[in-house]
Amino acid sequence: MSFVPTSNAFKENAAGALKDVPLQEALGIARHHSIQTRLNTVAKMPEFESLRDIGRDLKNHIIANLDHYLLQFEQSVIDRGGKVHWCPDGESARAKVLEICRTVNAKTVTKGKTMIGEEIGINDFLFANGIEPVETDLGEYIIQLRGETPSHIIGPALHVTKAQVEETFRAAHTDLDPKRNLDDAATLMAEAREKLRAGFLKADVGITGANFLIADEGATTIVTNEGNGDLTQTLPRIHIVLASIEKVVPSLKDAMTLLRILARSATGQEQSVYTTFSSGPRRPSDLDGPEEFHVVLIDNGRSAYLGSDLEEMLRCIRCGACLDHCPVYHSVGGHAYGWVYSGPIGSLLTPMLVGVENAKPLPNASTLCGRCESVCPVRIPIPKLLRNWREREFSRAITPQTERSGLWFWAFMAKRPLLYRLVTRIGARALFNLAGQHGRLSSAPLASGWTKHRDLPATQGRTFQEQWKAKKGARS
Repeated sequence: MSFVPTSNAFKENAAGALKDVPLQEALGIARHHSIQTRLNTVAKMPEFESLRDIGRDLKNHIIANLDHYLLQFEQSVIDRGGKVHWCPDGESARAKVLEICRTVNAKTVTKGKTMIGEEIGINDFLFANGIEPVETDLGEYIIQLRGETPSHIIGPALHVTKAQVEETFRAAHTDLDPKRNLDDAATLMAEAREKLRAGFLKADVGITGANFLIADEGATTIVTNEGNGDLTQTLPRIHIVLASIEKVVPSLKDAMTLLRILARSATGQEQSVYTTFSSGPRRPSDLDGPEEFHVVLIDNGRSAYLGSDLEEMLRCIRCGACLDHCPVYHSVGGHAYGWVYSGPIGSLLTPMLVGVENAKPLPNASTLCGRCESVCPVRIPIPKLLRNWREREFSRAITPQTERSGLWFWAFMAKRPLLYRLVTRIGARALFNLAGQHGRLSSAPLASGWTKHRDLPATQGRTFQEQWKAKKGARS
């Protein structure tokens, strides 16, 4: 039920995004805000780099002992009166959620922001089965009204300008005064709050995601800046937590360690406004809370990569810092990537979750500049892993034949140094002569992808090896 990936159309999607004026305006605002905000906050914590090392090592330990901590988490949840449901894929997870909802004849479900919910397409599934899902995160609410999907892991409506939000609210909230003032963010938020309040009160089931699952406590953790997650899980009769298996951590102390680097990396805050821990259904002495507490644990292909050369991508804590610093994401936004996860981490996760044959361009949708790795709070070596995906594409003959032929030709030449030097020497001189006095080319063989948009700087008439030899001789 999750939407069909259009990742193989990345180039076409990107071309459209570059021409989208409102999108470029929104991306420009986000680009200049997020990078500096993170820098300012990180600068106030001298131990931040050490915490990144601790976070990396902690996540590696968890992945190596995932079975142990998941079983411990399940038992701890049961001990607190909750239930854990093991789901190998999205289909079984959707079916389990529907089964739980039907036990109370649910008509309305409120939802906190959950990327795993997007991954399994839970909203469309519930709606198709007669249950209204109401997104309560402001960004998710906006894109739900617009019929869109998130464009960023933590900022689902990052691609939408304030003017577009106003237009959306006026089109959706037709019962309100059409002459009302919606000129600033505060009035837009107040209107959304008013509309969402009714959903909170009538919901039979609340669904949230989980930033972390705490094994020894049987508790789940969410971080929000709006408080919608708290209302989503305390007001309805049933609270359902959707979580992928790698979200487990051994202890509350470990969760707090990761929380210290999560908010700083995600939003440039020292901590989110709300950090909420949930464990089990309401007890007799509790003033509020759900009657039932369910955790739906979802694998959806992740366990197949344990012990593989791509295992490190499972360290991700969904902060979105790699998106905020990626020059490619800055240019085309999230929807160009064609599925739930975008940016550098999306280029790793999407091939894993939908198959590399359905996401062929994504491992190549990167300059490999390394900015993503330099800010990742758990030090995921994203460029290295993207190269691993490229190698898998090549070995499975998924890479286009023209690229495969080009690589074969280069390898043939590189294995024959004398021939390589001769051909490159001829090519360097030919390009130099073609460029003439201008020193640049408006077109060149095998370089149309570059020269379609910009001139190609010509060679200086000598190969790198020739220049290196001359410079080395001058020094000696």
